[in-house]
Amino acid sequence: MCGIVGAVAERNVVPILMEGLRRLEYRGYDSAGIAIIDGGELQQRRRVGKVAELQNALDEAPLTGGNGIAHTRWATHGEPNEVNAHPQQSNGSIVLVHNGIIENHTDLKAELTGLGYEFTSDTDTEVIAHRIHFHLKSADDLRAAVQATIAELKGAYALVVMSRDEPGKLILARCGCPVVIGLGIEENFVASDVAALLPVTRQFIFLDEGDLGVVTRSDISIYDSTGRQVERPVSESQLSADAADRGSFRHYMLKEIYEQAEAVGNTLAERIGDGQVLDAAFGPAATEVLAKVRAVHIVACGTSYHAGLIAKYWIEEHCSVPCSVEIASEYRYRSVVVPDNCLFVTISQSGETADTLAAVRAAKENGYLSTMVICNVPESSLVRESDLVLMTRAGPEIGVASTKAFTTQLAALSLLTISLGRHRGMDAEQERYLVSLLHQLPEMINQVLTLDDAIKQMAEEFADRQHALFLGRGVQNPVAMEGALKLKEISYIHAEAYAAGELKHGPLALVDEDMPVVTVAPGNDLLEKLKSNLQEVRTRKGQLFVFADPQVEFEDAEGIHLLRMPAHIEDFQAPILYTIPLQLLSYHVAVLKGTDVDQPRNLAKSVTVE
Repeated sequence: MCGIVGAVAERNVVPILMEGLRRLEYRGYDSAGIAIIDGGELQQRRRVGKVAELQNALDEAPLTGGNGIAHTRWATHGEPNEVNAHPQQSNGSIVLVHNGIIENHTDLKAELTGLGYEFTSDTDTEVIAHRIHFHLKSADDLRAAVQATIAELKGAYALVVMSRDEPGKLILARCGCPVVIGLGIEENFVASDVAALLPVTRQFIFLDEGDLGVVTRSDISIYDSTGRQVERPVSESQLSADAADRGSFRHYMLKEIYEQAEAVGNTLAERIGDGQVLDAAFGPAATEVLAKVRAVHIVACGTSYHAGLIAKYWIEEHCSVPCSVEIASEYRYRSVVVPDNCLFVTISQSGETADTLAAVRAAKENGYLSTMVICNVPESSLVRESDLVLMTRAGPEIGVASTKAFTTQLAALSLLTISLGRHRGMDAEQERYLVSLLHQLPEMINQVLTLDDAIKQMAEEFADRQHALFLGRGVQNPVAMEGALKLKEISYIHAEAYAAGELKHGPLALVDEDMPVVTVAPGNDLLEKLKSNLQEVRTRKGQLFVFADPQVEFEDAEGIHLLRMPAHIEDFQAPILYTIPLQLLSYHVAVLKGTDVDQPRNLAKSVTVE
C-alpha cells in the first residue's frame, strides 16, 4: 500500500521519481524518500509527512543523477519518522525500497545482529538491506545476493534494490505485492503502479508472482521463482497521463463523485444491447460457467464488501440463487463449505488487496465452479489470476475514500445479476425492464448531483458532532453501512450503521438530541416499517436526516431534516442513487471540519498487506 518508483536513464531522473511519488501518494503519505547513485556516490533524502516535504528538502539541497529509487510510505513496522522512512540502506552501499510485510524479520534481525550488523530503524525493510549486503560477500553479483535473500523471506514484498558498486542497475522482486517495469528508449523505469510512470511511458511489463527482474538502461532480464530466465509480455496502458489530475475541483474526492455518471455509463457501455446483458462481457467462458451456477460466494474488503452485500439482495431476488458474502480477511482463516457449482466472486478496486488476493488463491484449492473478479485495474493480480473478469472502467480513483469505484462495482454487479438471472429462468421481458433501468442511471446520477448545495447546508448540522447513526432497511442497509464508513473515514466522526429494525435491540440507547440519525427512504415495500423505526428516534429527540423518494409521504417537522430525491427511483436503481447523497454529506462535513479529505489519517488506498 506504499508507493515505489525507480528509474535508470542518461538524464536526471529526480523529476521523474518525484512526479511518480506525487501520483502514488494516495497509497501512503506518512513519509517519503529518494536515493540517487551518481558518479559512484549514493545520496539520499527522507522526510516525514507528504511528498511536498521531500520536495522542499530537494529544493534546499538538490540531488541529480541517472539512477534512482523513491518511496512514499504507509507505516507498518516502525512509527512514521525519518529514521523509518524508505529508502533503507546497509553500510552505505546497498539501498532499497519495499512494499509489504516480512513476517520472519525478527529472526533474521537477531541473526544479523549476531553477525555484527547495526540497525538504525525499526523497519522490517532494513533487515532486507542488511541481508542482501551479507549475501553479497559470497555472491557473484547483486542479482544473486537478492535471489539468496528473497529465498529466506516469509511474507509479502515488492522490492527495488540498488548498489553503489553496480550503478545503472535496478533489481526488483515480487511476492504478493505488485511491481511493474516501464519501457523507454535507452532508459527504463519501475513502479508499484502504472499510474506513476504514465508521463514517461505507456509500455509495461508486469512481473508474475515470484519473479525477479534486472533492469538497466538498455536491457531487461526476468527470472521466475526457480531462477530460470523467462519472457513476460509487454502491455500498453490505456490510461492517459492526465487521468489523475484534479482539474477545477477542490479535492479529488469531489471530482470523483461528479465523475460517477460517466464512470457508470462506461461500465455499462458495450455490455448491454437490445435489452440484454452480453455474457461475453465476463470472458469467453462466461456463458458455459453461468449456466452451471447454483450458488454464489462473494469475498471482498471495506467498501467492496458493502457492494457485495448489496449484490446478495439482487442475486437472491432476481436469480433465486443462494449468495453468501464474506470479508476476505475472515474467509482466509476458516474452514469453508463450498456448495456444488458455486461461483467465487471477488471485488476489488485495485486488484491487489492482499486479503482478497489470498482468498482467490485459496478458492482455487476449494473446489469452486469458477472464479470471477470485478475490478478497476486491468493489469492487476486479481484480474490475471481469475477465470472470469468484469472491469469497472471507473478510471483512476485517487481519493482514499472510494466513491466512483463503489458505484461502478454496483453497476458491474447488476450486470452479473441480470446475466445470471437469465440462466436461472428470468424471462426476456424482465431482463429488458432491468436493462432499461440501467440505461437511465447516468442521467439520474447527474440529477442527484443537483442536490449538492442543499446537502452542503445540511452538513453544517454535523460539524460539531462526535457520533452519528445510519439506518437502512433491506438492500438499503449496506448503503447505510457505506454512508457510515465514508463519514468516519474522512471526517473522523464516529459513525455506525444498523438495520433500522435493530434499533430497539440496543442502538436506541445511544439516541438523544445530540445524536444525528441518517437514513434513506425509497418508496418500497419496507417504507412503513422504516417510518415506524424513525418514529422511535423522534420519540427520543434524535435528529433525523432523511433522503426520501419524492412520492413518499413524509413529515417535515422540527427535528426532521428532509431532502427529497429529484425523481422517483426504482428498487433496482436505488442502491447506486441513494449512495451519492451520503457521499456528498460526508465530503461536506469533512470540509467543514478541516480534515484532509483525499488523504485521511492512518489510511491508504490500496491495502497490499494483511
